[in-house]
Amino acid sequence: MKIINKLNLFSAVLASIMMLIGASSYALKGNGKDVPKIGSMIIMSGLENPWDIAFTNDGKAMFYTEKTKGLSVKTGSGVHALYGIKGSSGYADKGDDLYADGQAGMLGVALDANFKKNRTLYLYSTSTKYRGGQCKTNFERCDGNIVMKFTVAKDFKSVSNRTDIVKDIQYKPFKSDQPFGGPGAHNGGRIRIGPEGYLWVGTGDRHRGICPQDNSLLCGVVLRIDGDGNPHPGNKIKGDKRIYTYGHRNVQGIDFRPSDGRAFTAEHGPWHNDEITALVNGGNGGWAPEQLVGGRGKCPDEYCGYEPQQMEGVTPAIRAAYMPMSDTRFKDLMPPAWNNNGYSQGTGSAAFLKGSNWGLYEGRLAAGIMGIGFGGSPTGLRIDIYDIADDGLSMKSVIHMPIESKRFRGLRMGPHDNALYATTDEGEIYKISAQ
Repeated sequence: MKIINKLNLFSAVLASIMMLIGASSYALKGNGKDVPKIGSMIIMSGLENPWDIAFTNDGKAMFYTEKTKGLSVKTGSGVHALYGIKGSSGYADKGDDLYADGQAGMLGVALDANFKKNRTLYLYSTSTKYRGGQCKTNFERCDGNIVMKFTVAKDFKSVSNRTDIVKDIQYKPFKSDQPFGGPGAHNGGRIRIGPEGYLWVGTGDRHRGICPQDNSLLCGVVLRIDGDGNPHPGNKIKGDKRIYTYGHRNVQGIDFRPSDGRAFTAEHGPWHNDEITALVNGGNGGWAPEQLVGGRGKCPDEYCGYEPQQMEGVTPAIRAAYMPMSDTRFKDLMPPAWNNNGYSQGTGSAAFLKGSNWGLYEGRLAAGIMGIGFGGSPTGLRIDIYDIADDGLSMKSVIHMPIESKRFRGLRMGPHDNALYATTDEGEIYKISAQ
C-alpha cells in the first residue's frame, strides 16, 4: 500500500511538472509567438516638454507638440516650426491667444483620417479667446481650452486656415488651496482619431468639484465629434451631445484596441488608483469630487479631489475610501480594468502595440508611468504593457517594458515601422523597437 501511494504521489508530481513545463512554454511562446527583444534609441532631444506625436501614414512626417512652445514637424528635409503660442519665436505662424501655464499649454495633436487628401491637422491648446467675463473665480464656467484644425502645406513648412472647432473646454484660472492647486490644472488634452474617422478628445476636471458629473460642462469627459466639432450621431449621453463618456478625472491616454476598435482610456489617480478603463457609450467613469456627497464634508474650493490634511500619514486605501476614483454608487459606472494595485504613479498616454514584430505583446496596451511617488506610493518611471481581458473588465497580466526609466508623457505607434514612439518630460523623443 505504501509503495502504491508513493507511485501515485510520483505520478502526480510528474504530471504537475509536465503541466508546468507546458504552461511555461505557452507563457513564453503565446500560441507560437515569442517574447520580442526590445530596444530603444533617442531620435530627438533638447526639446521643451514634448507632449504628443502624430505621424503621416507613410511615416515620412512626424508632428509633435511642445507644451510651452508650439507645434513642429520632423521630415526628411529637417524640422519645421509650424505654429507657436504667445511669446514663442522661430515659428512660421503663431496664435497670440494660446499660452502655457502649469499643466496647460499646447497639448494633443492628431491628423485627419483623410489627411493625404485634405491635409487636415487637429490641435488642442489653452486659449484666452473665448473666456469673456466668465473666469472671475474657480467656481464659474471658464472656456479656456480649445480644439483647432489647420491645413498643412504640401511642403510641410507651414499651416493655414485655422478653425476653432471646440471652444468651450473648461480651464482652471486661479490657484486654490489644494496640494497641487496651481492654475491650469487637469486639462486632459489627448486627442485621437477613432476607427470611424471621428475625433476623440479627453478633458480634465480642472479642479472643479461639480465638473465630472455635470454633462452641461466639458470637463472630466471624453468627446466624440466630427472634424467640424459636431457630435457623433450615436453618442448616448444625456446632456451635451458631444460627450461620449463622463465622470473622468484627467484623461491622459486614449487608444483603440486593434481586435475590435473599442476605446480605452488611461488616467492617473489622486494619490491612489491609476486606471485603465474600457469605455462604454454614455458611461460614467465614477469620479465625483464634489463636496457634501458620499460622506464628505466641505472641501477647499469645493473640490474634494485632494485634501491638504491628507498630505502625509494617510495610506492610499484610506484616501480611496474617502474619494474613490470609480465610485460604485453610480449605476452606469464603467469599472476599470486596472487600478495599479491601489497606487497613483502618474499614468499618462497609452497606445496599443501593433505588428507581428511585437510577438507575444502584439495587441496589448502600453502606457507611460510618469513616476510620481507621493503620499505612500512607490515611484514609477516606466512603460507598462497590459494584457486586457476580452470583456475589458480585468487584466490577464501587467509587465514592465525593459527600457530605461524616464517620465514618459506621450506614446504613439509609428504606422510604417511598427515601432513605439514616446515623448519624455526630460525633452526627448524615443523610438522603441521590437524584433
